[in-house]
Amino acid sequence: MLNIALPKGRLGNQVYERFSSIGYDCAAIYEDNRRLVFESPARGVRYLLVKPSDVAIYVEHGAADIGVVGKDVLLETRPDVYELLDLGLGKCRLAVAAKEGWQENLGLPLRVATKYPHVAKGYYEAQGRQIEIIKLNGSIELAPILGLSDVIVDIVETGTTLKENNLCVIADVAQSSARLIANRASYQFNAVTIDGICGKLREKQ
Repeated sequence: MLNIALPKGRLGNQVYERFSSIGYDCAAIYEDNRRLVFESPARGVRYLLVKPSDVAIYVEHGAADIGVVGKDVLLETRPDVYELLDLGLGKCRLAVAAKEGWQENLGLPLRVATKYPHVAKGYYEAQGRQIEIIKLNGSIELAPILGLSDVIVDIVETGTTLKENNLCVIADVAQSSARLIANRASYQFNAVTIDGICGKLREKQ
């Protein structure tokens, strides 16, 4: 049975619908319960519902054979997995944002609040800019409002949250969307099945 790690939430629902459309459906997922593991012996799949940021960990360590994770997570955590396919779902971007009218002082280190410290560090290192990373796990937009940071590096979808907090995008860092990934060892043993899934998913795009 193929173990597939899905991110919980809206993206996970979209991904499951995509898998279901190519014949890997599992009726139990629609049952009203708090289960995290759903099996469909007839389809030969077992779905694991996990926190989006943990999908790559489950796949990298072999608890799941394949999974779907945002490119932003892959850029930040750099897991040792195969990235097989861009599903084109959950499109957004990693961007730098600051308060409206903010002016940068190049004579001082830039204070950057983010939950993507590795991405932020790499982005600014490429520019030769000295920065101070402030690692946050949520409500990143608050940091520049309260003077905790000069800018933030975060995921931006519509930009509505930024606008409502008088912030604006000042630079794009990277594009992100949902990616199908595979455990390296699992792929060697299940290449035919996994490649078949990739092919069918590609046809649905």
